[in-house]
Amino acid sequence: MTSPPVVVAPRVTVRQAAQRMDEEAVGCLLVADGEHLCGVVTDRDLALRALARGLDATAPVAELMSTPVVTLDVTDDLETAYRLFRRSGVRRLPVLDDHRPVGMLAVDDLFRDVLQHLADLLGPISWSVLHEGPRGGPGQTTD
Repeated sequence: MTSPPVVVAPRVTVRQAAQRMDEEAVGCLLVADGEHLCGVVTDRDLALRALARGLDATAPVAELMSTPVVTLDVTDDLETAYRLFRRSGVRRLPVLDDHRPVGMLAVDDLFRDVLQHLADLLGPISWSVLHEGPRGGPGQTTD
C-alpha cells in the first residue's frame, strides 16, 4: 500500500488535480472533505469525464469524482483485497482507518506481492537444481 495517500478537497479544480497528480507521480487522488472520504478522481476520469466532455479546467473535482468509493479497512487481509478487486473491477482501493484515508492499495501492489512470493519459492528450487543436478544429486542421470 502507498501511504499516505494523496488527498484533495472537493473544491480543488480539475487543473489543480491534474497538476497534483503530476507533482506526486500518481494516477489517483482521494477526494476528502476534512477526514471524510467523498470520492476518487483518476487520471482516466480527467481524460474521459473532463477533457473529452469539454468540462472547464476550473470546475471542481467534485463534478467528476467517482462515488461511491469501494474501500478497504486497515485491518482487512489480502484475501479481502483480492475479493474486492475482483468484484468491483477497480484498480485502486483506498485504505481507511476509522473512516479516515490512510493509504491506497493498487492492483499493481498485489502483482508485486505475488511476484515476490514466486521469486521466494523459485530461488531455493533453482539453487537446489543447479547444485544437486536433476533427480537430486550430482552425476545422476535422468534415464
